[in-house]
Amino acid sequence: MNELELKQKKLFDELKHIDEYGNEYWLARELQVALQYAKWENFHKVIKTAQIACKISKQEVTDHFTEVKKIVEMPDGGASNHSAGFPDVRKTRSKAIIDYRLTRYACYLIVMNGDPRKEVISWGQTYFAVKTRQQELAELYDRLSEDEKRLFIRGDIRQKNMLLAEAAHRAGIITSLEYATFQNAGYRGLYGGLTAEDIAAIKGLENGEDILDYMGSEELAANLFRITQTEAKMKRENTSTPTEANAAHYQVGKAVRQTIENLGGTMPEDLPTPDKSIKELENETKKKLK
Repeated sequence: MNELELKQKKLFDELKHIDEYGNEYWLARELQVALQYAKWENFHKVIKTAQIACKISKQEVTDHFTEVKKIVEMPDGGASNHSAGFPDVRKTRSKAIIDYRLTRYACYLIVMNGDPRKEVISWGQTYFAVKTRQQELAELYDRLSEDEKRLFIRGDIRQKNMLLAEAAHRAGIITSLEYATFQNAGYRGLYGGLTAEDIAAIKGLENGEDILDYMGSEELAANLFRITQTEAKMKRENTSTPTEANAAHYQVGKAVRQTIENLGGTMPEDLPTPDKSIKELENETKKKLK
């Protein structure tokens, strides 16, 4: 184990608790600090997304995210007695706040839905996503329904698109128009010359609807491969100009299309459009959680 791996292990090992039955667990409030989330509200959103992923994977949410109450001392906001000549003693009051007792699987889902631009998030992914867990997830994926697979991959795309956007920004792509051109370069490569607008028209979408929300699992998987491989190529080649970035995105998209053709697969533009959008499926899942 190298020095970085030891540092990663130490960080999360020190947060681990063991209960009276020998079960390991982590506390969300402590994990929040380790993952460098300044506000609980922002981290709580990640937890809620992770709970949806847990539900999609057919796991009982309360088995992995056990809500607990923590009593903390808070300033009561009252006036100080200092002006009256008394010592400045701050008054406090007890307040119950929400915390979660998390299993290793819950922590895994949290770091997989966290901000991928944080180095510590990748540390968490390495720590919690052990090979045995990856194998379990692979087996689990095979048991998911088509809609569940769509939700699973779409969540991954959201995270990986953030990394791609960072790579594009480093290459000098700044404005919305420049980024749209960059995105279209990838789509044109993968979809045989079609732009995002063309794809939306084929799917019969209204203005403003995200084409990624109206893709089946096979089409989403092709786009996920396009996104991850473009980001890796740009990082590997130290892409530094918009022209180079657009070319890289187009080349990767075209290579993915060629691979599909070589395997005798269906071109992405010819794949069926699902009846329900990802947002509709997510709303249904949230209702089930409630």
